Amino acid sequence: MAERSGGDSDGGTALGEADALGYRRRLHDFSTNGREPSANSGGTRPFFARERLTRGMDKPLPSPLRRRLPDLGMAVKSILGFWLLYMTLITLRSLVLMMPDFWDSMGRRAIAATFGALLTFLVYLAMRRVASSTLKVKAIAAGLLCLPASLAFTSTNYTLFYLLRPLDEEKMDPAWRGMGQLEMAFRSIVETALSWYFLFAAWAALYVALSYAAQLRAADSRAAVLEREAQDAQLRALRYQINPHFLFNTLNSLSSLVLTQRTDTAERMIMNLSTFFRSTLAADPTADVTLEEEIKLQRLYLDIEQIRFPDRLRVEVDVPEPLLSAPVPVLLLQPVVENAVKYGVARSRGTVTVRITASEEAGRLHIKVKDDGEVPAEPPGDEDGNASTGVGMRNVCDRLVARYGVQAGCFHGPDPEGGYSVHIVLPISRNG
Repeated sequence: MAERSGGDSDGGTALGEADALGYRRRLHDFSTNGREPSANSGGTRPFFARERLTRGMDKPLPSPLRRRLPDLGMAVKSILGFWLLYMTLITLRSLVLMMPDFWDSMGRRAIAATFGALLTFLVYLAMRRVASSTLKVKAIAAGLLCLPASLAFTSTNYTLFYLLRPLDEEKMDPAWRGMGQLEMAFRSIVETALSWYFLFAAWAALYVALSYAAQLRAADSRAAVLEREAQDAQLRALRYQINPHFLFNTLNSLSSLVLTQRTDTAERMIMNLSTFFRSTLAADPTADVTLEEEIKLQRLYLDIEQIRFPDRLRVEVDVPEPLLSAPVPVLLLQPVVENAVKYGVARSRGTVTVRITASEEAGRLHIKVKDDGEVPAEPPGDEDGNASTGVGMRNVCDRLVARYGVQAGCFHGPDPEGGYSVHIVLPISRNG
C-alpha cells in the first residue's frame, strides 16, 4: 500500500469523500475488532443481549456433596483401583501356590476387600477435614488414621478366616497351639496389623500425592488466570494513557474556526473527530487489528491534524501489500504519530513529512515512523524533567513488553538522514 497526501487533499482515501456540506462519509468495512461489528456499521444495538445475560445463569449449581467433597471422584477411583489390585495379586498368589479351598477363600477375601474399601473411604472422609492444611499435617493425619483402620480390618480378616471357619490343629502355627481363643486372637491381630497398616498407609500416601498434585494444578491455573487478568489490566491501563492533548488542541482549533466563521472546515473537523473517537473508544484495548486498520486509524488522526496544519503537514504511507494483514495491538502507533505531529510539525515553520513504513526483517515486523522536522539539540522536557517523547514511547514499549516479552522492542532518536524516527519491532504473523 503506497499513498501520499499533502494537506487534506486525499484525506477522503481514509474517510470517504465529503458531501455538499463538507461532512465525511462513513468508512465501509472498517473495524477495530474482527469479530465485532464495525464502529461505523449502521443500526443500533441494545445495551445488553438477553441471551448473554442469562447464559451463565442456566448452568446447574454443583451439588452440596460435590462442594464438600470436590475430589470425591478421584478418591473413589483410587480406592477401587487399590483394592482391585490387591484382589488380583492375592488371587494370582493363590493360583500359583495352588492353595486348597480356592473358591471358598476367594469369597471371604472379596468380603474382606469390600470391608477394606469401606474403611479406606472412612479414612478419606476423615482426611478431608485437613484438606486445606499443609503437606506435613496431611501426612501426620494419614499416619494416625491408618492405625485404627488397619486394626479394624485385621479383626475382620481374623473373624472371616479363623473364627467362622477355624484352622485344623495341624495347619495352625505351632506357636499358637495350646493358647486360648482370646489370647490367640489378640496375638494374631497385633502381629498382622502392622502388615495391613502399611497397606492402608500406601493408599493414604497415594491419595495425599494425588490431592497435592491436584492442588498444585489448580493453583497454577488460578495463577495463570490472574496473570492473564493482570496483563489485560496493564494493557488497558497503558492503552488509556494515550496522550489526549491533541483533543484540547483540536477544540482550540475548532474555536478559532468558528470565530473566523469557517463553518465548513469546522464541521468537517468535528465529523472527523467524532469518527476517530467512536472508532478508538469502541476498540478493545487488548485486541489486535490488522496493520491496514491501524494505519486507517492513524489517517483519521492525521486528517484532523491536517486541518490544523494545512500547509505544514504532509503524510506518506508505504507498506507492502503482504504486510497489510499482519496483526498489531490496536492504537500502537497513536503515541508515535502524535509525537511526530506535536514535536515535528507543530514546532516547524516549513512543510514536514510524516512517513510510516513497514518491512519484514528476520521473521519480524519492523514499523518505522519518521518525520523530517527540526530536531532540537536538547529535547524539551515535561514538568518532571523527562524527555518530551518519553511518556509516549514508554507507553508503546511497555505495551510491547507486556504483550510479547523480549520478542518485541522499540527504539527512537534522531535519524541519520535528518529528522526524528521511531522503530517498532514485534513478532510477525498473518491472519487468514
